[in-house]
Amino acid sequence: MNRREFTKASLATVSLAALGPSLADNEHLIRKAIPSSGEMVPVIGLGTNRYGADESEAARAPLRAALHRFHDLGGTLIDTAPQYRSSETVLGDLIAELDIRDDLFVATKTDKSGAADTRAQMASSALKLKTQKFDLMQVHNLLGWSTALPVMREWQQEGRIRYIGMSTSRADQYEEFEAVMRKEKLDFIQINYSLEQREAADRILPLAADRGVAVIINRAFGGGRIFGAVEDNPLPGWAHEFDCDSWAQFLLKYAVGHAAATLAIPGMTKVHHVDDNFGAARGRLPDADERKRQEAFF
Repeated sequence: MNRREFTKASLATVSLAALGPSLADNEHLIRKAIPSSGEMVPVIGLGTNRYGADESEAARAPLRAALHRFHDLGGTLIDTAPQYRSSETVLGDLIAELDIRDDLFVATKTDKSGAADTRAQMASSALKLKTQKFDLMQVHNLLGWSTALPVMREWQQEGRIRYIGMSTSRADQYEEFEAVMRKEKLDFIQINYSLEQREAADRILPLAADRGVAVIINRAFGGGRIFGAVEDNPLPGWAHEFDCDSWAQFLLKYAVGHAAATLAIPGMTKVHHVDDNFGAARGRLPDADERKRQEAFF
């Protein structure tokens, strides 16, 4: 038995013992469609900007366990970027050790200006992630978008990229972001949106719906101030009406409950974070009136 087989078998034994019947819940995860294809994805994905660990087992073990749990619970979309320190390398190693690449939807980004640099960066990401095809390639924070998008489309036509898009987490980029959305045909956008930061709902999210673009929500917990304000308080009783059992689920269900949102990608580096956040992909999402009630609560 090689290292990959040993790691996978060991984690499977631990996971099955801990999970029990929750594995059966995979079929009941809330999923939404990617408008350009109809492909369905769970409404909770994995953000990995804190996966830039060193090569030590002590640093990687909790990340491996969290990724394994994410996969076991039915998670598919993993978002990373070359800018997240060594995250691409770490993910490539862990995905290979767990032998789960075929089950995942791997998304990364490029931030280079110029066609040659864009190609070189994407080729580097492919090596680090140990993949021959990206499920999604995104222009990061609009950097070099006018030269990157044509290169991304070339790779898409060659079968090396399935979907293309762009990302931001900054409201000061919304004006340019909207202009590019109107000019370019995109499969995905990634945008910050939360109870704390709702500006994207004014123009960006409605435009995505109008143009048939999938939406990945980043920073669904906002700047973190909400947790500080509510962590010692109980959930309002009415939150259970849309199957919400924690503040994390409350915030995530608000974000993915927007009609234009496809999924959110909270960062999850610990198994108990995965367990909690996946509660937001079960039961039902708040309807429009319930989302207004969530807004009024804050």
